[in-house]
Amino acid sequence: MKRVFDPNIPELMDLAVLENGKPSAELERDLANLRWLNRQFGAYSILHRFMKRWFSRRASGGPPLCVLDLATGEGDLPRELVLWCRKRGIPVTVDAIDMNEATLAVARERSRNFPEITFHQGDIRSWGSLSESWEFVLCSLALHHFSGEDAVLVMRNAKRLCFHHLLVADLERNRSGALGIWLLTALVLREPMTKHDARLSIQRAFSFEEFGSLALEACWNDFGQARFPVTRQALWIDRVA
Repeated sequence: MKRVFDPNIPELMDLAVLENGKPSAELERDLANLRWLNRQFGAYSILHRFMKRWFSRRASGGPPLCVLDLATGEGDLPRELVLWCRKRGIPVTVDAIDMNEATLAVARERSRNFPEITFHQGDIRSWGSLSESWEFVLCSLALHHFSGEDAVLVMRNAKRLCFHHLLVADLERNRSGALGIWLLTALVLREPMTKHDARLSIQRAFSFEEFGSLALEACWNDFGQARFPVTRQALWIDRVA
């Protein structure tokens, strides 16, 4: 299954704008659908797996865990991360970045009870100063929005901004995933924006081999790569050199 990526045919959520200072109802429904998909189809479980791997022995009451979330969307993964830390008494601060102002408006509204999270608007290919770094950098379900060249820029920047743990996760392009998404959006998630974007996303996603090649091009060293349910894959570095 060949990757289909045309920068002139973006996902509809990337085109969303504020209407009279507010996000559209269609965008809010779409982001709620994405949150449900993240919970049911692997994004949350991947996050939990690596939080347990890296931070389960972290002492409560110590210095805050500093996290950077690139392409945060409506902020559901940072909220899930904060809840995980709260249960264990681990202080945490999260800087969450997204390009789209309308999406950030939804994220801020849905994260009102999460003062640990600060939202920023910016381009994740270049965001952040040379003097800034975070202990844990996360980027989930973002790379398929970019060309191969720009995806490498995102991964280089993610590594530059990280001084310890780095995790990048996304869809894996394959025929079974494409069929599953087609059926899901035909029978369950039938809203036009969700249907359009979900079907386009799996076509834009990278294969397992392509995903690993991106890490090599981005000069990642000693990284891990694995497949996860459902039609998900991840790259990570346990300790950034």
